Amino acid sequence: MAINSSQVQTQTQQQVQTLSPQQILAVKLLELPTVELEERVHAELLDNPALEEGKEPSGDDLHEDEGEDYATDQDGEPNTDFGEDLSLGDYRTEDDIPDYKLQENNRSRDEKPEDIPFSDNVSFYETLKEQLDMQDLTPEEKQLGEYLIGSLDDDGLLRKNIDAIIDELAIYQGINATPEEVEHVLSIIQDFDPAGIGARSLQECLLLQIKRKEDSPLKQIEYDIIDKCCDDFTKKNKDKILQKLNITEKQYDDAVAELVKLNPRPGSSMGEAIGKNLQQIIPDFIVETEDDGTISLSLNNHNVPELRLSREFTDMLDEHTRNKANQSKESKDAMLFLKQKVDAAQNFINAVKQRQQTLMSTMQAIIDLQRPFFQEGDESLLRPMILKDVAERAHLDVSTISRVSNSKYVQTNFGIYPLKFFFSDGYTTESGEELSVREIKRLLKECVDHEDKSSPYTDDELATILKEKGYPLARRTVAKYRQQLNIPVARLRR
Repeated sequence: MAINSSQVQTQTQQQVQTLSPQQILAVKLLELPTVELEERVHAELLDNPALEEGKEPSGDDLHEDEGEDYATDQDGEPNTDFGEDLSLGDYRTEDDIPDYKLQENNRSRDEKPEDIPFSDNVSFYETLKEQLDMQDLTPEEKQLGEYLIGSLDDDGLLRKNIDAIIDELAIYQGINATPEEVEHVLSIIQDFDPAGIGARSLQECLLLQIKRKEDSPLKQIEYDIIDKCCDDFTKKNKDKILQKLNITEKQYDDAVAELVKLNPRPGSSMGEAIGKNLQQIIPDFIVETEDDGTISLSLNNHNVPELRLSREFTDMLDEHTRNKANQSKESKDAMLFLKQKVDAAQNFINAVKQRQQTLMSTMQAIIDLQRPFFQEGDESLLRPMILKDVAERAHLDVSTISRVSNSKYVQTNFGIYPLKFFFSDGYTTESGEELSVREIKRLLKECVDHEDKSSPYTDDELATILKEKGYPLARRTVAKYRQQLNIPVARLRR
């Protein structure tokens, strides 16, 4: 029997949001901390000859330029708003003058920027990347591997799910990877040292370490305990495990004696010389509080080179543009090359400017919202604050605030803090006072620290104690905060 088939053509309208190359560049630079921005700028200087490191001209050089090259104010006098001895002749337009040059020149002649030391130790990332470089991988697999390594937390675990990583690769790296490809590269990383690196959960981390042991009957029992009874093991439900696995008490005790030797945080075990989380932190912001309570904010851009368009390239492009009518094919190709490089350089300069403006707006909003803390340094003065609060004050998108606060640090008179430190949910007491959840967690931890370890408080008892202190929380809320503080249940605190 013949089967009739037909093709039907339909037309649908679909709205798709896409990011321009300039927007993608701006997003990438926004997420970089100061040290990585410095490396990125140096790489761009090497890659694009139309971009060069700007040098402040001497006083004699200023008089060699024609008057029309000076930036002037409304009265026709040289405009010194851009800093001492800075002429517009070194830039195509005023927009080309980098913001960090303007900020640097706000200092007095005798004032020197503070040098903040940086550790020369090999980083966590570099150590794993060295192992990745020794693998026989395609360029695409190597790029996937580098991104996965960069996504590991300080414990060496991968907390993001595969779908989220695939989305990030598509947006930030322009890589369209399948779940199978990501899983394959991740399995390669999980074979790196130390054992357990790249695991997506504590259970997987322990299983990876057990797999590397020599085969033995005890090894199989260890594997079964973690693989089949992980939840019971963490809750110390010994009887349930004996019943499920049909093993003796001695076999269980021997297996547990080996399991407690495993490292649940393989990343932190790499030692001070190569521990990523032990490297000295380079703050992105410097907030200084004077005795009268005045707060000043600056970006820590002392090691980031100043950027400007190459005068040689722009002059050649202008010359080609003026002679456009009488150009050969070679000349047109040369003009196209020049234009591409100049446009790329200008886009990079604009992206750096945009990054700095966004960072300053975000940090200033945080200072405004948490001013008592920056004046006194008392953690209890931190008020509840979420991303939306900062976004509204800085007139930016919530996702932008999230990117800024993700990996940035601020140096204050009271220490160096990650920007995430200033964010917390709020809670309203019976008296109507709004407190930070951080304060409630502090009280909760204080209760646990001073409890009788032979008879620790249950979540219900902790909720009762907090209620007596004026914080009527539900038992499940107390349990949630306890888990966030990594405090085990009462049975495991004995």
